Amino acid sequence: MRSSSFVMLAFVAISLLGSVVARAGSSQTAVMAPVRQFVDGINQNDLAKSVAACAPTAAIIDDIPPHEWQGPTACADWARGFQAGVKQAGWTDLVLMLGTPRHIDVDGDSAYVVAPASFTYRQNGKTGGESGSIWTFALRKLGAGWRIAGWSWAKH
Repeated sequence: MRSSSFVMLAFVAISLLGSVVARAGSSQTAVMAPVRQFVDGINQNDLAKSVAACAPTAAIIDDIPPHEWQGPTACADWARGFQAGVKQAGWTDLVLMLGTPRHIDVDGDSAYVVAPASFTYRQNGKTGGESGSIWTFALRKLGAGWRIAGWSWAKH
């Protein structure tokens, strides 16, 4: 093979690889959009925004009672339970932080995200919180885009 043919072949291969990487990055960005919307809704005390990031039917496992929600009202039911728990605990200034995802796996219309998470709050004038937790999401690509089909929170 002549050197100019080799250079051209290498250029084509690198271009194709770059295209694949760019598509993977853009699909990961799209998958993370509802996850970030969910987190933003919590941080903005706008749980309707969080609930809107969910698929029409979802499943949730969390450390707040009753610990499991599923079906068409799962996200809204969780949000009501979360608000009640925050109020009962006397928490204010809640800030949820999602770390850099450890995994973002996209396979067609399904995605799986695993990320470290933590939160802080004020309670009776003191700062409290939880760090080192893991938040795992399953997402589905629907007509309206990516939506959260399920998630689980695991304390550290």
